[in-house]
Amino acid sequence: MADFRKVFAKAKHIAILTGAGVSAESGVPTFRGAGGYWRKWKAQDLATPQAFARDPSRVWEFYHYRREIMHSKDPNPGHLAIAECEARLCEQGRRVVVITQNIDELHRKAGTKNLLEIHGSLFKTQCTACGNVAENYKSPICPALSGKGAAEPGTEDARIPVEKLPRCEEAGCGGLLRPHVVWFGENLDPAVLEEVDRELALCDLCLVVGTSSVVYPAAMFAPQVSARGVPVAEFNMETTPATDRFRFHFQGPCGTTLPEALARHETETVS
Repeated sequence: MADFRKVFAKAKHIAILTGAGVSAESGVPTFRGAGGYWRKWKAQDLATPQAFARDPSRVWEFYHYRREIMHSKDPNPGHLAIAECEARLCEQGRRVVVITQNIDELHRKAGTKNLLEIHGSLFKTQCTACGNVAENYKSPICPALSGKGAAEPGTEDARIPVEKLPRCEEAGCGGLLRPHVVWFGENLDPAVLEEVDRELALCDLCLVVGTSSVVYPAAMFAPQVSARGVPVAEFNMETTPATDRFRFHFQGPCGTTLPEALARHETETVS
């Protein structure tokens, strides 16, 4: 940790890549691994364009469930350490950017300002007709979904008629809305990827937090940073196949390791 702290003290442009691990400590279900089911489906059965075309009601129930859960979840010490570090370093003319694959907005809730949500957000919608993307924090998102979305295996599908599902509010549109998230089989937004590339080309320190570095996108991003000689620090519950390629590895819950790693360094100037 002492070596990492020396590098951290000198870094002017820090890129932090985050994945599901940082949110798991806030009690956010990941729908991965054992028990990762909603009713009898895994996320990859529901988070696809095909599933939405086939049964938009079921897919909206799934996302309604995930949106409602988030109203009761708070950022954990890991999220807060990142946001606090960004605000503090910003005052010193240093930059911190968070590149997350999480869609739960907990970084935003923690106060992170420079945020690239490469997989979209649970709290944005996209119109399937006019393409408009809009923030949406309504609970429930539409009256027909009120009280629906229970995750228990025996739950009957609500079979909400398509005209009662969330609809676009742009003048004269009224098209069916979908969650503004990147589904399995869909490409990331090229404009967002361009921004990510720009940040990674400039960073002089990279943190990979709560995402196994075999899973895209960290698998793509962190090694390219490491390849140009930039120190990469991995924060994870376990080692990953990429651990050996990175200069630092801190094992354990992010909520424990990050606050220590990102705390004010004694050499920091307080303006």
